[in-house]
Amino acid sequence: MQFTSVSFLLFMAVLLIVYYRVPGELQWTVLLAASGWFYLWAGAEYLGFLLFTILTTYGCTTWMARNNTRREARLAQLPQAEKRACRAAVKGKNRAILALCLSSNFAALFLCKACLTEPLRTMVSGSRVSFLSLGLPLGISFYMFQSMGYVTDVYRETVKAERNPGKLALFTAYFPQLVQGPISRFSQLAPQLLRPHRFDGKQVSFGLQRMLWGYFKKLVIADRIAVAVAALKAPEYTGAAFLVLSVFYAVQIYADFTGGMDIALGLSQALGIVLPENFTRPFFSKNIAVYWRRWHITLGAWMKDYVFYPLSVSAPLRKLSRSARRKFGNFGKRLPVYIASAVTWSVTGIWHGLTPNFLVWGLLNCLVIVVSEELTPLYARFHNRFSFKEKRWYGWFEVLRTFLLMNLIRACDLFPSVMEYFRRTGSLLTAFQPHILWDGTLMQLGLSGLDYGILAAGITLMFTVSLVQEKKGCIRELLWQGGPMVRYALTFALLLTVLLMGNYGIGYQASNFLYNQF
Repeated sequence: MQFTSVSFLLFMAVLLIVYYRVPGELQWTVLLAASGWFYLWAGAEYLGFLLFTILTTYGCTTWMARNNTRREARLAQLPQAEKRACRAAVKGKNRAILALCLSSNFAALFLCKACLTEPLRTMVSGSRVSFLSLGLPLGISFYMFQSMGYVTDVYRETVKAERNPGKLALFTAYFPQLVQGPISRFSQLAPQLLRPHRFDGKQVSFGLQRMLWGYFKKLVIADRIAVAVAALKAPEYTGAAFLVLSVFYAVQIYADFTGGMDIALGLSQALGIVLPENFTRPFFSKNIAVYWRRWHITLGAWMKDYVFYPLSVSAPLRKLSRSARRKFGNFGKRLPVYIASAVTWSVTGIWHGLTPNFLVWGLLNCLVIVVSEELTPLYARFHNRFSFKEKRWYGWFEVLRTFLLMNLIRACDLFPSVMEYFRRTGSLLTAFQPHILWDGTLMQLGLSGLDYGILAAGITLMFTVSLVQEKKGCIRELLWQGGPMVRYALTFALLLTVLLMGNYGIGYQASNFLYNQF
């Protein structure tokens, strides 16, 4: 069931009615039933993957919790000299349980990524339905990362293990975030899912408004510009055409991904549940490090907490730090951090896909961040010599520079062949050919003049809303303060825009979200 389908809208309407009609203590069971139905609608054949994650997560965390309970009972009876050994023994057992849970789940994820996605899936021949003929299970990367974060937190004893398997299943399978996240933490999400929620007209209104804004970004902008992105991937489009492709793809993936986030977070807000923000206007970033603190925030936080930090403080890297500091000075001190960063970015790239271009994409991001860090003293001397930093135009220059740089790196997503990606990038210097911008080439990409006009207006509106949010905060709150007439008029206008200008297929069906494939 796609967020953009008519069936989903009917499903959502029924859910909201039932959710607020049942007693508060039963609301979590309504959400669990709705999540199960949503996942079954995507395909019963994928349910095994979700159940595997739920069962292994529940079994391993309750096992660790039982070990901790026995440990506390033993510590009360042991002399002081033996307590340390007891703690170490239990920690070792729990570490083995953690390793078992992580390895089995990530092995399943790797199997799915390797066998159930293109291009390897195309190697399957024959017409008979088999395991390898399936697509990637809905949301597997998101619910698995979320669950493995919870298992790690139980191991670290920062959260208590959930003893009710149904409640843990709801945390794992909560359907608004199944499609493309965000990746939530148990301590933040679980209490909200399980406590009663009373109907709040303002919050329901805010949630539905945000969903409508998400549909606007997805259907009016992302799905429309996707036609041109697909056309520009053809081999003959190099030079300036590749630059246009990188910009168009940036608009497409931003509108698509944030549109999906708006739908997920808006629906959750209507249910009284606050999911973490995954984007905070990344295209206003002045450097790549800030950009990645604003884009896909929950994935970045997960990688930082569960990959980067444990690796950077590991015994091998601490030993390397001491050795490198003696040989290379301050750079040697930073070297282990850079190694941990490279590993983290490699994992991030592999999370997106097992084709080489995603690994290169991750390492290119890491390279730019590391080089920028190393050049920080040079930047400081430059800004001390020239007073550009205080100029408003220089701030916008930094934003534009970061936007274009990230676009060129992101374009690596589009070409599984890394050599093809570098050929296109090199053509910016060897065969720029700017004439394609005015010789009619852009009108041969499957978009009409009206389409370009709608895109220009839609992107302008999206930018304006982001600018207002950057400067004044929540725009829905501003509209609420402006009175009902203004709010209803703008909401109705946006609804008409989505209905009349959305890029639909047959029967008002729209394409799926890009991040469903991850």
